[in-house]
Amino acid sequence: MTTLVTGATGLVGSAVMRRLVSLGRRTRVLIRSGSDMANLQGLDVEVVSGSLTDNDSLFRAVEGCDALIHVAADYRLWVPDPAPMMAVNVEGTRLIMRAALEAGVKRIVHTSSVATLGLTDDGTPADEATSSTEADMIGPYKQSKFLAEELVREMAAAGLPAVIVNPSTPIGPGDVRPTPTGRVIVEAANGRMPAYVDTGLNIVHVDDVAEGHLLALEKGRVGERYILGGEDRPLGWILAEIARICGRRPPRVRLPHAAVLPIAAGAEAWARLTGREPFATVDGVRMAKKWMYFSSAKARAELGYTWRPASEALADAVAWFRQRGLIA
Repeated sequence: MTTLVTGATGLVGSAVMRRLVSLGRRTRVLIRSGSDMANLQGLDVEVVSGSLTDNDSLFRAVEGCDALIHVAADYRLWVPDPAPMMAVNVEGTRLIMRAALEAGVKRIVHTSSVATLGLTDDGTPADEATSSTEADMIGPYKQSKFLAEELVREMAAAGLPAVIVNPSTPIGPGDVRPTPTGRVIVEAANGRMPAYVDTGLNIVHVDDVAEGHLLALEKGRVGERYILGGEDRPLGWILAEIARICGRRPPRVRLPHAAVLPIAAGAEAWARLTGREPFATVDGVRMAKKWMYFSSAKARAELGYTWRPASEALADAVAWFRQRGLIA
């Protein structure tokens, strides 16, 4: 049995790849030319060069595969032009699902995000049934993931053997870029976050998310979606825990969202001049007005999914960034 993994150079994709290899499963990965190959070092995997926008490479990648785990996505909270992100996250998903269907791939897991789900007004955990619409999606990343998930659901209803998983906020080893959440951890660990806004996140270890993917591949119901999350924690607690791990003082200043918006707008203006992704974004501040708490009860009940404490996930993330030299 050969499993194709897309996005294997990134955080979640590399964790899925490592888990497959550890189980002795034949693993093929689709890698873009020029990608950072650090997460592939020392692993026995077959590499196919290509991209989600290259239809011919997708057919080469899925040929002879029994399973597909589609993790690859353009994950940025700010982009100067959303068109390339839409091309990768939406049209790229359509192309690889179509290629897998034509190649006779028997099982597919599509990695979506909790970004596609609705949120509750009172801050209680949302679940797979919490409704949302495209109009609820803040920013091009959330919009693209929502549209990609919708098309996979439509294709599954028409016969595509696909299961959808919705990771919450994965952290841990393999965050090479790093991701937006990884950047927060690095900045906090280096003592460069003196203040924060009042919000909350669902923190999950990336290795638990990887295991959830394999459980979904084996046990998930076609067309269903499963939240792969961990513990709900306030941002203040997360930053205090990072400070404790690093032997630093936690930030004490809690800023109102209105005070951060002009800072984020200025950061975006500077990013347009420099071409560098801003640390704070207007969309990010707008999203932080809601507490992003989620329940993984469905994945626990149907897949046997479990997760470790958020403190362990944060400790592993800090240790990995420290090994990479990103934390002093």
